[in-house]
Formats: sequence, structure tokens, C-alpha cells
Amino acid sequence: MTDTLNGATRVHFIVGDPIAQVKSPAGVTQAFADHGRNAICIPAHVSPADLAGWTAGISKAQNVDGIIVTVPHKFACRELCATVSERAAFLGGVNTMRRNADGTWHGDMFDGLGYVEAMRAKGCEPKGQRVLLVGAGGAGSAIAHALVVAGVSELAIHDADVARRDSLVQRLAGLGLGQVRAGSSDPSGFNIAINATPIGMKEGDPHPIDSSKFTPAQFVGCVITAPAVPPMIQAARDAGCHTMTGADMFARVRDLMVTFLLEAAA
Repeated sequence: MTDTLNGATRVHFIVGDPIAQVKSPAGVTQAFADHGRNAICIPAHVSPADLAGWTAGISKAQNVDGIIVTVPHKFACRELCATVSERAAFLGGVNTMRRNADGTWHGDMFDGLGYVEAMRAKGCEPKGQRVLLVGAGGAGSAIAHALVVAGVSELAIHDADVARRDSLVQRLAGLGLGQVRAGSSDPSGFNIAINATPIGMKEGDPHPIDSSKFTPAQFVGCVITAPAVPPMIQAARDAGCHTMTGADMFARVRDLMVTFLLEAAA
């Protein structure tokens, strides 16, 4: 990849706080190369307090075409976009930004769509299923929206931030596409259980979903990419469940993001 790095290389960033855990810069850069584009993805560790200033600064560089957004900046970056997709407008967050013709930013959110596509690739069709989702943050909100649009019969959302949870439940219920309610960490009675929080990244973290109640018929997913197999996912596998990891999700999300970013450069 580096043998083509030169002054004509188009630059994309992935921004987060922290950022060392992300695996995507190499994969996104390779995807650009696979599409025949001279482009690179670079990690940027930026604190929330510095996000607006950093974005304004890199926006001055005319060879910067895109920004991939990770924790905790997905909601804040929506406010830095001049335009957003309908999906991002509903969610109030973005995970990918590309240039408009006037140099401003256009944002979209692919976490949810990518997650549902990854589930289907794993043989789990969410339509008509009862789903427990833990986490109502940026990724959780996007996954919740995609699940409702995909036609789940019931979605229960659990989050320690009750106000954030209730706001998401209310907005999703307003779509009239299925039953949406507050839930708990108990997966009993659900066909699908998903962790959309960072809980499990650190050694000693509790399981975000009560893994003692997993049953073999359940499908259990997680958004975490490091460790590759979070302890909760290992517990689900030990219980005989079919599972999906954050790496499975991100492979799909990456493809959607790269397509979105390259549309601006076409």
C-alpha cells in the first residue's frame, strides 16, 4: 500500500478517543486500493474538547476527502456536518463524513445497516424476531433503528443512561414499525441478544448481558472488536449459541463506508 503513497494521495481520517484499538485504517486503505484509488486512511486521536477545532483545521486541507467517526464522536460530528442523510438526521449521529461540492461535510450512519447485513450473512434474519439490545449510544441507536426497519416483532433496549434509553425508545416507537420498549440485561425469552456498548473491552468488565441465561437457540452479538472474542461472546459460544463479533459487523460497515466515501471522489 505504501509504494503508491505520494503527493497525489487522497487523505481520509478515522477519529476517536481513544483510537489505538481500531483495526480499520489498514482495511479501509486496502479497500481504496482494491477500487483503484490512490487514497489512505489515517487514525487521529482527538479529545471531545478538541474535536471541532481539529475538524475545522483538517477541513483546510484540500486533499482531505473523508472522516470516519468512532467513539465518542458520532453525535458531536453530526453537528459539524452541513448536510446529513435521512437516517443520520433521525439518529442524530454520523459515522462517516465526505465532502460536499462546496467543501462542507455530508454525513451518514452505517453502523446499523452494516450490523443487520452481517447478521444475515451469519444466517440470522431479524424480521419477526424478539430482540434485546444493550446500549443506546451511537452504535446502539443505529443498530436499533436498522432492526426496527428490518421488521423485528419486538425490540427491548437497555442502557444505564435511562434518559438516553427512553428518548430512543420513544423516537423508534413513533415510527410505528413494531413494539419498542425498555428492557433489562436479562436475555430470557429473546431470540436475539446484542451488546452495543464498549463493556467487555477492558479485562475484568462485567458481561453487559446476563450470560448465565443464554440458551442454545439464541443468537448473541457484540460490537466490540478488541478483544477479538469478548468474554460475553465466549460465554455465549460455551452455551451453544450462534454468535457474531464486532469484526463481523465492521467488515460490512467498512464496505458501506468505503462506497459512500468513493462516491464523492468519482
